[in-house]
Amino acid sequence: MRVLIVGAGPTGLTAAVELARQGLKPKIIDQRSNLSSSSRAVGILPKTIQILQKSGVSGTLLSKGIQIKNFLIYDQNRKTASISLNTKNKESGYLIGLPQDRTEAALRDNLLNLGVKVEYGTKLENLYQESDKVIASLENGVEIPFDLVIGADGIKSKTRECIGVDYYGFDLQETWSIADITSLTWQHAVEFTLCTSHDGTVAVVIPLDKNRYRVISNTEDAIEALGIPIEVHELLYQGQFQISIRQARNYCKGQVYLAGDAAHCQSPVGGRGMNLGIADAAILANRIINGNLDSYEKNRQVEAKRNIQQSERLRKIFTTKSYFTYYLRTGILKIVDSQPKLQSQIAKRFLDI
Repeated sequence: MRVLIVGAGPTGLTAAVELARQGLKPKIIDQRSNLSSSSRAVGILPKTIQILQKSGVSGTLLSKGIQIKNFLIYDQNRKTASISLNTKNKESGYLIGLPQDRTEAALRDNLLNLGVKVEYGTKLENLYQESDKVIASLENGVEIPFDLVIGADGIKSKTRECIGVDYYGFDLQETWSIADITSLTWQHAVEFTLCTSHDGTVAVVIPLDKNRYRVISNTEDAIEALGIPIEVHELLYQGQFQISIRQARNYCKGQVYLAGDAAHCQSPVGGRGMNLGIADAAILANRIINGNLDSYEKNRQVEAKRNIQQSERLRKIFTTKSYFTYYLRTGILKIVDSQPKLQSQIAKRFLDI
């Protein structure tokens, strides 16, 4: 079987690795000139570690990443709750902080060891489906037949456009911001830190590496939005972005399948996006190998919808401008702070174990 994978982010690379380790070497292309130097997603969940164990990628991620031990919640500059993320599962029961570009590098290196090289600088122009194959038209004018195509080419998916699938949903009106920094004095080196305010402002600090942190906020300046001071020794990256909450109406059309951001996108609240895409890719690859593709669309649509709903619920709770909801949330978090058993249940939900 000839398989084309469009997009070499975490989703496309996972699909390629999972196919290649089971004996089916795909063609994987990406319009970028090389491996991404930027980093969108940063949190790796236990399920993702489990998914990537068979390929051996998990060991690399665990060795390079930061184990995030606690979830700290601040009300402006006052700590409201400290939730332990230690689920006592020594193998994979914790959250790993790691820049997405390093996750991609680990997957790409593993794929190279399996004999498959990413074809960077190769752009998909169009797809033509025939009764028994899909013709991929590439930027250089070459047309190649494939038995199956996987679109893992992100929110602005060319694959999804080529097969005419609607990407329904909505965009949030506010501008969010991001900053990757080096701080030698930040006090929460192994904690996921969330700062909230009664006016709906939120800012999150996530450890990525020794002295390196990602700051995200629903304002135009992530650093300024923090309720607790952080000393910035080096600003590595700073930018603004809009959030889309969307899902593809179909995850497959003929012999073309969608996975990751090409199929769904959500807010960064909860850190599910990349992890959900990796799960899509691994499940799709295994179904290709086993010849059981019929229920891929239904199962993954249900899972994505569940994750989007949970993410939106959390986003609304923590960005509320309602004083009633704000004080109710603060009161509940103070109770959680004093109840270890309740913390354990929340940690398992947060880590989706």
